Amino acid sequence: MLLCRVSLPLQNKIREMTNFLIIGLGLIAGRLFRYFKAIPADNHKGINAWILYIALPAVSFKYLPKVQWTTDMILPAITPIIVALGGYLAVSVYSKKKNLSVNTEGAMKLAAGFCNTSFIGFPLIMAYYSEQDLSVAIITDQVSFMLVSTLAITTAVTSSGKGKVTASLLLRKLFTFPPLIGCIAALTLPRLFDMSAFDDFFDKLAGTVGPLALFSVGLQLRFDGWQEEIKNILFIHGYKLLVAPALVLLVAYFMKAPHDISKISVFEAAMPTLITSGIIAEEYNLNPKFVSLTIGTGIILGFITTGFWYVVLKMAPY
Repeated sequence: MLLCRVSLPLQNKIREMTNFLIIGLGLIAGRLFRYFKAIPADNHKGINAWILYIALPAVSFKYLPKVQWTTDMILPAITPIIVALGGYLAVSVYSKKKNLSVNTEGAMKLAAGFCNTSFIGFPLIMAYYSEQDLSVAIITDQVSFMLVSTLAITTAVTSSGKGKVTASLLLRKLFTFPPLIGCIAALTLPRLFDMSAFDDFFDKLAGTVGPLALFSVGLQLRFDGWQEEIKNILFIHGYKLLVAPALVLLVAYFMKAPHDISKISVFEAAMPTLITSGIIAEEYNLNPKFVSLTIGTGIILGFITTGFWYVVLKMAPY
């Protein structure tokens, strides 16, 4: 009987920590699988395909039809724009001061301007807050990927000198992105048809985002050679993990945005560098090693700084 009384608080604590345990398991398992070469090196591409083509569109269908579209949703929509513009300005000033090459400056802009709002952001929001808050986070995520498909590609092309930016290129990147297609479908189809019978279906598919995204991130983590790029990496982390969310918090304060929307917007802004930035940097040969190291070290540091922002947001006076 005594054992039962002692174990109940522990059981409750474990239940409260479930999402954090999933985060830890996903990252560690991915890292171990990579270290022991238990699966082929590029297997994360197959996992990412499931997330992009199936799971993230399912998240849109699960949450977007239920979103109450008010002016309060302006904040999560402009959050990625604030982060990107602030990052580009910060890197431009830093690059001029350090006399960096156009190639390195482009790589740093890719690392500073775009947040990991879904692969890391969604699991952390479910861990710190609730699954229902994803209805706000998904708005930030969709705008973020619109920026990646336009601003990031423009930056990569101009910084690398490979080809030229055309409207057709940007439109093709934008409207062939599966989560965006899912977002548009989720906003239109439920207005035409009763899709309530598929609620459980979308719920189960959406539930695969967190574990699979974290496992994929664990498979891709790299840390070797970080000492050579330490100054540039620390600059990016200082902006991405501290300054960027502070900027969004400041905008939220002046907009007098509701606290429940502000906290998710700021939290999404506090996410580390988007993994897709590394893919773009590699495709256009913009110092891919630096971007990859920034992603890997940022994810680890991000677990610390998001805890800091969680405390700050709990004490926010609005």
